[in-house]
Amino acid sequence: MKSLFSLLIGCFFTQTNVQIPPPKSFYEFKMKTIDGKNFDFSSLKGKRVLIVNTASKCGFTGQYKKLESVYKKYGGNKFVILGFPANNFGSQEPGSNEEIQSFCSNTYQVSFPMFEKISVKGDDMHPLYQWLTQKKNNGVSDTSVSWNFQKFMVDENGNWSGSVSSIRSPDCDRIIKWITKK
Repeated sequence: MKSLFSLLIGCFFTQTNVQIPPPKSFYEFKMKTIDGKNFDFSSLKGKRVLIVNTASKCGFTGQYKKLESVYKKYGGNKFVILGFPANNFGSQEPGSNEEIQSFCSNTYQVSFPMFEKISVKGDDMHPLYQWLTQKKNNGVSDTSVSWNFQKFMVDENGNWSGSVSSIRSPDCDRIIKWITKK
């Protein structure tokens, strides 16, 4: 009887493929930075946030330079960029977190927060990207991540504000107007 009980308890507590829905509020997310530190999104209240899925071996990798430039010019109390390495498109981010961090620091002097590598598409899509891409979670719009360096905008109240294609530069008019909008 004891072994049957143990089997039932083991089945009950075994991890399944059922995904836990993402938080309804952007500020409920808690994630790990690329160097393994805890990061609570509630610390972003009052800031506009540009979220970018990145890759080190992509035709758009040079956007790191523009992202850093935008971050240096506008980053601070009212605006931040968050980078999320992902290997979902053409295996263009194969490295470990340590390798990605070294590449970003040494090649592009990235100073905006970077996070652990995640999946931004597919069955293993991270809950943050479920929130960013699904109206049922963000309350505004459905969209999809089409390639590396797609940009998502979240306003200072934690509301989804839009998405900008990978082909658009991080310093395009749409993003800069959104950052500087009063």
